[in-house]
Amino acid sequence: MATATKDKAITAGKTHIVAEPGKQEIVITRLFDVPRERLFKVMNDPELLPQWWGPERYTTTVEKMDVRPGGSWRFVQAAADGGTHAFHGVYHEVRPPERLVYTFEYEGVPGHVTMDTITFEDTGGKTLLREQSVFQSVEDRDGMVQSGMEEGANASMERLEALLTKAQ
Repeated sequence: MATATKDKAITAGKTHIVAEPGKQEIVITRLFDVPRERLFKVMNDPELLPQWWGPERYTTTVEKMDVRPGGSWRFVQAAADGGTHAFHGVYHEVRPPERLVYTFEYEGVPGHVTMDTITFEDTGGKTLLREQSVFQSVEDRDGMVQSGMEEGANASMERLEALLTKAQ
């Protein structure tokens, strides 16, 4: 697991993932060279989400994405071999372009729900994205780390960066 310390500078174009031993959270940060309004909009557009969410080897379908408090979401990823992975959750807080709070559950291992908070910090025309995922237990967090989530998080952030750059 890649880690970054709290005092380490966050550089543009690099995803930092922190999973401290014994804690129930994972924190992902990345600095994007776009205004936060644009980043927030692209990340919450059901037409654009399949272009960046998850590793490129999967095709992502947005079955539902009702971005409002109490709204729900469900994404399904399909692999070339026909296998699928589905994820869903409920939005608890939506404050464009500052903050999102929602639950996240992988349907392949039901009952292991995280509470995710994404903040979009304006840093003078760039945006520091910070995603904190809080798990129900350290064991749940460790299971997510062992499942390969680092690959998925890195791939998503790289693909999101590429989409934002292409659209400029």
